[in-house]
Amino acid sequence: MPLPGGKLDQVHRIVSLMVLVNSAPTFTEHHLVANGASELLGEVFGEAGKHARAAFGVAQIPFGCCVEITLVAELAPGT
Repeated sequence: MPLPGGKLDQVHRIVSLMVLVNSAPTFTEHHLVANGASELLGEVFGEAGKHARAAFGVAQIPFGCCVEITLVAELAPGT
């Protein structure tokens, strides 16, 4: 769902990420896959991009995707 008005400057902070990684049972580095998203948010939003995070391995993600990310952002007051 796009942001109202479609502007990144309406994001006050990133609250959390949940990262689902389509992986084999022996894969244990889900956190490293999630690092890419966390690092990008830090570059884009700076201090406001710091967030809580969870990363899990799953047997299957819809449409054959490798990774699914759910992001919760707090919008600036008045947006």
